[in-house]
Amino acid sequence: MPQARENKNNDSIRFILNDSEVTLTDVAPSATLLDYLRLERRLTGTKEGCAEGDCGACTVLVGRLSGQMLTYESVNACIRFVGSLHGTHVVTVEHLAARDGTLHPVQQAMVDFHGSQCGFCTPGFVMSLYGLWLSNDNPSRADIEKALQGNLCRCTGYEPIVKAAEAAASARPSAIFDPIVAARDETIARLKAMQSVETITIRDGEHCLIVPADAAGLATALAQHQGATVVAGSTDVGLWVTKQMRPINPVIFINGIAELQQIARSEAGITIGAGVSYTAAFAALSSAYPALGRLIDRIGGEQVRNMGTIGGNIANGSPIGDSPPPLIVLGATVTLRSTEGTRTLPLEDFFIAYGKQDRKAGEFVESIFVPHLPAEDHFAAYKISKRRDEDISALLGAFRIALEDGKVRSARIAFGGMAGTPKRAASVEAALIGKPWTEETVRVTQGAFETDYQPLSDWRATSTYRMLAAKNLLLRFFLESEGEPAELVRYAAGER
Repeated sequence: MPQARENKNNDSIRFILNDSEVTLTDVAPSATLLDYLRLERRLTGTKEGCAEGDCGACTVLVGRLSGQMLTYESVNACIRFVGSLHGTHVVTVEHLAARDGTLHPVQQAMVDFHGSQCGFCTPGFVMSLYGLWLSNDNPSRADIEKALQGNLCRCTGYEPIVKAAEAAASARPSAIFDPIVAARDETIARLKAMQSVETITIRDGEHCLIVPADAAGLATALAQHQGATVVAGSTDVGLWVTKQMRPINPVIFINGIAELQQIARSEAGITIGAGVSYTAAFAALSSAYPALGRLIDRIGGEQVRNMGTIGGNIANGSPIGDSPPPLIVLGATVTLRSTEGTRTLPLEDFFIAYGKQDRKAGEFVESIFVPHLPAEDHFAAYKISKRRDEDISALLGAFRIALEDGKVRSARIAFGGMAGTPKRAASVEAALIGKPWTEETVRVTQGAFETDYQPLSDWRATSTYRMLAAKNLLLRFFLESEGEPAELVRYAAGER
């Protein structure tokens, strides 16, 4: 078994691909894992369907070390950059079957239950189900459906695939050969041997790719390369490359920085490192703020949640990012870091205007702190999109009120998709405070939305729809806070 050793090579990306170690010294900053697999390694089981992380045909597993733990997650190879793979284990569909050709139980179940027709999307489904198979010994139907949120198929109707997943769950690693389980200890040792102790820099003419080993290295890299593109999960930046053909050079990949992967709980609240993925944050956030957990389940598919980070969603400043509105309502703060030190500010003050954030040259988002929610406060977040799952929001509203003697003592309301930034509804809040918490108050207050917002029309929704939906979401929040049945709430809020 290879012995762990310090990696002094600071000019190469090293990772394991199936059972082979890979060392790359000439990686382009925008090179995707999908293109590398198909064009350089001829591993064509990984398909290109949408090139935007939406269809799942390109799904592979990426294993990464967290302390002594080796965790495998499904990811979209089409928007995952090769530069982000240092110190990881990439597993493709070609690696699943035994050397004698015996299919893995997940593959065999797809055959037995006729889970494939045209076959184009099948490898992606297999890899998503394999990720579930590795992490969950007894998945419920809900677990299976969640694991498949990011995989689309136009042939089967999904039921045969779900049945295949249920059948495969009965065959566990102790009873069969599995390529990951059988080699886990060896893989951990090999990955430890690849861990960097210094910043990796790869240059090719004008192109520059940087992989800092720690947060201090990231601060130094940003000071030296002001204007560099910082990439954590690449669920947004990946589309800059595949859809917009935008140059992103130089690029700093931060997904391997352990300091940014921490979640800390205290009596005051929860601190989330900027590199923590939605998946990694789910347990902590959903237990403390259940409405936020339900929202995270609707952010992309499983692959997107495994890659995307809350810090990245904040740092890119998108007006339709899903996490800022509820975090603003919860009173979150953001800590920024540079070689000059750190500073902390309320999250709502971080967003200045469309495409502009309060981030000085050389600063990066280091962490987000979310205060605990008082037990008596009412809190909810609602995502409106054309598809329920795996879709970008047309608008997203977050609401929080505290009541005293039947009146609104405090109110915090924020929306995404209604302005050029995530924005508080200051006029609506002011109109509610001190008033009785009644349907009459809510209906009178709805008009204040027109003072706070002048939403635009685009292909996701018209201005008129956004305004009406925002007003109706306030009514929905009131009805739910009063314990109205969900069916009545949806009808009263205009959801048919």
